[in-house]
Amino acid sequence: MGKIKTERREFIKYSTLGVLGMALAGGVGLSPYLVADERRLRPPGAVDEHEFLGLCIKCGQCLQVCPYHSIELADWGKGHGVGTPYIDANVRGCWACEAVPCVLACPTGALDHACEKAEDIEMGIAVLQFPRSCLAVTRKPIPAGYSDKMLSFIKDENNVTEYEREVLEKFNNREGDPCTLCADMCPMPNPLSAIEMVQTFIGIIKPVIYDGCTGCGVCQEVCPTAIPSIVIKPRVSYKEQYGRGRH
Repeated sequence: MGKIKTERREFIKYSTLGVLGMALAGGVGLSPYLVADERRLRPPGAVDEHEFLGLCIKCGQCLQVCPYHSIELADWGKGHGVGTPYIDANVRGCWACEAVPCVLACPTGALDHACEKAEDIEMGIAVLQFPRSCLAVTRKPIPAGYSDKMLSFIKDENNVTEYEREVLEKFNNREGDPCTLCADMCPMPNPLSAIEMVQTFIGIIKPVIYDGCTGCGVCQEVCPTAIPSIVIKPRVSYKEQYGRGRH
């Protein structure tokens, strides 16, 4: 399953190179459009993007206190906002810490201190973007080697935390099981308020997103397909995406 992670990184790398190539070909005139189109997944409590970029001093304190190594700092190849914190849910989602330490560590209010608990997190919304590749929809089991893939969850980190080890234990012996990982691994205190595996009237089982979803990105991280079938749309609310209440 190391192949899955490699394929994801290659997809991201060449997508990024393509955008950079367009920028170079189009000159400076294209850069405002790149800025306008960018919707990066920010850490919990992030204020409006324009305000966030003005308040964030790129100190990295949110990154330092994250017990799951979820937060990265944008480099020059990541578009607008060099040095600002973001989460790449293809690599590591936000595991919704109860006390939201990244928010507490922010000295400027770029991460709003009104975000005090997991339920307050509003990062975006999950969407089953590619249902045709979803293992639950296609009735394919979790593939062999998935545990090896999740072992890389901590393998590359020099400072593995007890929180990461607890998460890793949840992935033991899942190969061959029907895939319900996105729902099973949801870190919200009440996961069923955010996501549930539902059988449709034609017998297909698929994840359904509810208004308790905070856009943490864990479902995207744990999705076993090469390109995640379920993804997060940053800074999009449940109502904006689905246009209705929970039911």
